[in-house]
Amino acid sequence: MTADIRLAFEHPEARAAATAAATPLDRISLRDYAVEVEIGAFQAERGTTQTICFNIVVEVAPLNCPVDDDVDKILSYDRITWAIGHELAAERVNLLETLAERVADRILHEPQARRVFVRIEKLDRGPGALGVEIVRARVADIADDDTEEDAPHPRVVYLSNAAIAAPDLPARLDALSGDGTPLIFCVGLPDTQAPVSDYGPTDRRIALLAIEQNAWVLAARDDRYVVVGTRTELDWAMKNGQTTVWAPSKLVLDAVDGPSVGPQDTLGLALWFATEMQAAEMVTIGAAAPRGPMPTREIALEG
Repeated sequence: MTADIRLAFEHPEARAAATAAATPLDRISLRDYAVEVEIGAFQAERGTTQTICFNIVVEVAPLNCPVDDDVDKILSYDRITWAIGHELAAERVNLLETLAERVADRILHEPQARRVFVRIEKLDRGPGALGVEIVRARVADIADDDTEEDAPHPRVVYLSNAAIAAPDLPARLDALSGDGTPLIFCVGLPDTQAPVSDYGPTDRRIALLAIEQNAWVLAARDDRYVVVGTRTELDWAMKNGQTTVWAPSKLVLDAVDGPSVGPQDTLGLALWFATEMQAAEMVTIGAAAPRGPMPTREIALEG
């Protein structure tokens, strides 16, 4: 067995040691850290958990002061497990590659971290372990704190079907965007009856897709509005001045702590979304404003 193949199947510690610079950095490691999580791109992997195992090695910059047996001066193991837990709780992911990238990125935001090796394996998908391993290095001048201070706080606007069809809709929406706050539109179910399967999970998906069809109806009213369904697209649009219409399927189905209401309660679903997006306020046009953890207001279609 060649050295490369041997290293590929050893713990990331061996790979870190083999690729160390002339002046090697200190390393801390997490070995065989197993958690139960819902993950996977296949339909059979939805609605069920499986065991995944993490092996992580972090190369850290040496301290320029004595440790003095003080945990606050080092990169604690807890910060590694916290990074894993944070990313697992953020949203359901399909790919181990995605999870590995996010865990590595979060660890590299720790001030001492310089290079990280992340191996994640699925233990329940066959007689062996299926996994990925990545190595990522700290980018120069990376922010040491992954704060949310700079995150935009949008105005989430819920439109009734009557509001979508109203001839003065563009003028109303232009008025809402006058102060520069990012706008994200939400819509409800269309007036047409969606198919019914009498099976809860299927009917949930059908309802979410029906809402997305209505989102496209709204987007057709003005080519400035773009239908998006991922958090990445939403964040990019807010930071680049683009107005979006929320397509709910992905965020709802992938949410670890999802909405407590079903998609038939479209106002409740929009309020959950506004909370997730840390909205500055939620506005309803042609519908009663719900009570929520943020300012809400209602705009009547008349006047």
